[in-house]
Amino acid sequence: MKTPMPSKPVLAPTRRNLLLTGLAAGAALAVSGLTPGRALALTTEEASRLIDSVVGDINSAINSGGSEAQMFSKFERIFARYADVSVIARSVLGVAARQASSAQLSAFTDAFQGYIARKYGRRFREFVGGDIKVNQARQVKNFYEVKSTALLRGQSPVEVVFLVSDRSGSNKFFNIFIEGVNMLASERTEIGALLDKRRGDIGALTRDLRSLG
Repeated sequence: MKTPMPSKPVLAPTRRNLLLTGLAAGAALAVSGLTPGRALALTTEEASRLIDSVVGDINSAINSGGSEAQMFSKFERIFARYADVSVIARSVLGVAARQASSAQLSAFTDAFQGYIARKYGRRFREFVGGDIKVNQARQVKNFYEVKSTALLRGQSPVEVVFLVSDRSGSNKFFNIFIEGVNMLASERTEIGALLDKRRGDIGALTRDLRSLG
């Protein structure tokens, strides 16, 4: 009679495994664009019109001739108006978002909005003197991809892609790619590293985000 092989021990979940699981879930949620089972009401034309409005406001901001602080303020208003800020904030925060209280999550979302407006305001400020044009929109699973091109003086054109859904109940963009750089993926890494440095203290991260970007 053969001696039965001992079963493998079940390993307790580590913080790293939980974090990776949370990030994977956050990524799936953000990319899905809609809650499971919900019909897609947004149309290609509506997604294109939304980004027409977004780039119109961005063009106005970058060519307004205002100070850097004034431009950042305009970008924060653009982000607040057109981006699905709460979905983006929860996604970049990852598993920590499920552990946070509603007050903590609200404060983080508010701080993150300013942080991302300053960070991407600086990126778009490089397009001063240029113009952003919307090229095409197409449905990708449960969201829309809207491609645009930043036409810059004396430089090669830059591709800017927006991902759009109506998951929040209104038409919003939930991700941006600038020259192939994925905002959500980049910010998950950045915010995760900042949170780790603060030993998971969301309050400390929130306070520090108000001066970063």
